[in-house]
Amino acid sequence: MSPAADTDPAPAAVDPFAPATLGPVTLRNRFVKAATFEGLTTKDGIGDDLIDFHTAFAAGGVGLTTLAFAAVAPEARGAPDELILRPSLAPGLERFTNAVTSAGAKASIQIGHSGPVGVAVRGGGLAPSRTFAPQALKFAREATDGDLDAVVDQFGEAAALAAGCGFSVVELHYGHGYLVSSFLSPRLNRRRDRWGGSVEGRALLARRIAERVRERTDPSVAVIAKLNMADGVRGGLWLDDSVATALLLEADGHLDALELTGGSSFQNPMYLFRGEAPVAELAAAMPPLIGLGLRLTASWMMPSYPFEEAFFLPYARQFRAALSMPLILLGGIDELDTVHRAMQEGFAFVAMARALLREPDLVDRWRQGSAEPGRCVHCNKCVPSIYTGTHCVLVPEPDRPGLRVRDARAEPPRSVP
Repeated sequence: MSPAADTDPAPAAVDPFAPATLGPVTLRNRFVKAATFEGLTTKDGIGDDLIDFHTAFAAGGVGLTTLAFAAVAPEARGAPDELILRPSLAPGLERFTNAVTSAGAKASIQIGHSGPVGVAVRGGGLAPSRTFAPQALKFAREATDGDLDAVVDQFGEAAALAAGCGFSVVELHYGHGYLVSSFLSPRLNRRRDRWGGSVEGRALLARRIAERVRERTDPSVAVIAKLNMADGVRGGLWLDDSVATALLLEADGHLDALELTGGSSFQNPMYLFRGEAPVAELAAAMPPLIGLGLRLTASWMMPSYPFEEAFFLPYARQFRAALSMPLILLGGIDELDTVHRAMQEGFAFVAMARALLREPDLVDRWRQGSAEPGRCVHCNKCVPSIYTGTHCVLVPEPDRPGLRVRDARAEPPRSVP
């Protein structure tokens, strides 16, 4: 080490509780409630339960909370009860953003197309190449040029609607085997036209969508993307190609940040969650025949991975070294020390989900001086709860965000297949 290096000042510490900018948006801190399907939609789309779910996190101290998953078209859903961004939903969306803002946070909405993940939904199951989806025992069909041009338009329309309803951030879903993610995957994308082949070809859909969304949203709205770093399947997307894709997206200049994730909802879901797979609970929540199939195939369809705190950090460091744009770190963050370490390593924000389901006020607890880790035990039993309203099973029912106002006589949430 040179003498000059010995005297170089250490980088200034970043306070995760201080206000921070995400593109054109100022957030009160650097904590994001990551998108998790809430299982709380109503026949009209957005009711009090869904709003209450997110205002609990806003009141608990996060800077940004993310409504998930909002499909850009009816055939883009991954499950029957997911939101479809259409003009009739505007009053509910406006009520949502007003409530979150009044609770002190900003509102984000995750928009996307489920692609092969939605093969069981009527009209769904679009893919880069004809692909078998074992969860539905059906093939997803290969998208045509016309299909993909329509998808780009649908993203633009959906983003414009969301921005007009008061969302400060629009998150594009480029992960988990959904449509854009499947195009990035060498395993799923076997095309030899302009939409496939090279990294540039496989990234074309992601780039066109980002460009269209940026064109259709007000400059005061931030546009980010949730991008797979690795699919967790042999022959799928891996770091070399995903970093190259991120560099293309950065060079285009349409995105304000990337949120880094991994895993595939229909090929390897536990790669995203880590920890033990809740097979028995998932099977019990499904129709008997599907539940039996899950029990019989779980060992290869849902392999478990040991949980390690901040399990995506080693992958994310490759992106931090290659990119200059803001990055959002995701993946089992439970400790304040890990948040400080992420800031020191140059990550702009941290995104959390399961830890906040267990403790919606975890960020405020840390802000007030507690250094105790979050109380999430990583049992993953919250995953099957999407069928009845997403929650931590260790939280007493009266205290669960989103379930506090439900009348026992009211219609329960419709199930997700």
